[in-house]
Amino acid sequence: MRLSKISDYIFPPVCELCGCGLTDGRSLCEECISRLARISHPFCDTCGEAFEGQIDGEFECQNCKGVSFHFEYALAALKRSPDSFELVHRLKYGKQIHLAAELASLAAEVFKDSRFAVAKEQGWALVPVPLHRGRENERHFNQAAEIARVLGELTGLPRIHLLKRVIATETQTRLSRKERMDNLKHAFAIRKPWFWQKQPSPSELPGVILVDDVFTTGSTVDACAKVLRKAGVRRVAVLTVLRG
Repeated sequence: MRLSKISDYIFPPVCELCGCGLTDGRSLCEECISRLARISHPFCDTCGEAFEGQIDGEFECQNCKGVSFHFEYALAALKRSPDSFELVHRLKYGKQIHLAAELASLAAEVFKDSRFAVAKEQGWALVPVPLHRGRENERHFNQAAEIARVLGELTGLPRIHLLKRVIATETQTRLSRKERMDNLKHAFAIRKPWFWQKQPSPSELPGVILVDDVFTTGSTVDACAKVLRKAGVRRVAVLTVLRG
């Protein structure tokens, strides 16, 4: 008997959103999965912000005009809604690590985008946005790393923990974009070479996909991308589950 079947028998799983019964270790039912609002065209080609309306051709939102990011493009799988926010919140603060599998499965839908499809073909590395050691010890896991781990299994892409967070910054929730960027100066660094001695060095990678749970202003992933670029990474994209 499969382990998931035994687990289902001992601890009958239910959908995290509607409470209906499930099997095979799932955490969301198909109906609730289909109901989660996806980001689809039109959206900003730089940050992935969805636009309500009709636009033909390329589109850049007002927030990105005149701004030079260190990543090429970013895209999230889901629009923010009470349900999608609740799922991310339960993973991040409720320590419901099993939700990482469902959220990563949703995030994997981003590879339908032609730019990410090419990145997958070329074997770009998945690099999770790191937590500071103190925060990770307190939480006992890094939600971005858990999502990246499952994404690697689903896509076959390599996962490399290239980055570390060297400064425990204050919460970003109530800060403006400028305040967030100032708050994150020097917060990230490349791990020492011994960490990737069995992996390609940053300059040898065809590209990197930064993985995080939520994209809000892009300040955190941009700070990470800046460090990666400085280390020699040629191309950087950003993939998240949710657009904040």
